[in-house]
Amino acid sequence: MRRSALSPATPEAAWALISRPDRWAEWAPHIRGAWGLAESGGEVVEGARGAVRLLGIVPVPAVITRVVPGRSWTWRVGAVVEMDHVVSPEAGGTRIAVTLRAPQPLQAALSATYGPLVGVLVKRLARKAAEA
Repeated sequence: MRRSALSPATPEAAWALISRPDRWAEWAPHIRGAWGLAESGGEVVEGARGAVRLLGIVPVPAVITRVVPGRSWTWRVGAVVEMDHVVSPEAGGTRIAVTLRAPQPLQAALSATYGPLVGVLVKRLARKAAEA
């Protein structure tokens, strides 16, 4: 499942929002905190292990599995869900994309339930980056 949006923002502005756990709540209000995934106040770090707090209640374990500075990062959330977060320059601004992968039938269930929310969140991130 992949959701993307075009933003008139620079890749740097989009990256600052998508790569820093302390800024995730600005565009993903269901994320109420994260720890262990970045250096203090910084960007996600490859190999970092921690958790993300969903809805202010549920801590979900996460591992940052790959980082291409300024362009993309991937994490494994829980035991089997992987998500890529990508910013890429494009005519007119920056393409922001999130791709979710999981084994079937979980992939199908997440696409149907979480997919629409991811679409909204990517568009929100595109707007927030443009405002920066």
